[in-house]
Amino acid sequence: MKIVVQRVSSSNVKVNNEVVAQIERGLHLLVCIEHEDSQQTLKKAADKILALRIFADEQGRMNRSVVDIEGSILAVSQFTLSWNGKKGNRPSFDGSARPEIANKMFNEFVEVLQSSVPVEKGVFGESMAVEIHNDGPVTFHIEF
Repeated sequence: MKIVVQRVSSSNVKVNNEVVAQIERGLHLLVCIEHEDSQQTLKKAADKILALRIFADEQGRMNRSVVDIEGSILAVSQFTLSWNGKKGNRPSFDGSARPEIANKMFNEFVEVLQSSVPVEKGVFGESMAVEIHNDGPVTFHIEF
């Protein structure tokens, strides 16, 4: 599982020029489910995302989580993250889970996150226009 985590002031997803998901302050997640991922992977990833201390405290230090700030999450399935870019110039997505498995696991991942914060999500398998207002900018790439 690979996740790009971006701290945002706002973020939204459009399908056919219509907003299908949007948040204000919180995290925008680009999530890649891979072949070897399991329920344990999903839980570990969700726990890590919810505990990440990347929001400023009263002294301006990154010391607060999305839960602490009562923020939201916008999660978008992103199978293209499976390519590591080390070989060749044409990306291969062989590491990504099959769509039916990835969709199921992505939804399960979102459900775990929703137990702690509000979560919006993109539309799996659709062509989406994603607008991200990165705050900082603060961006992390995490692999599980």
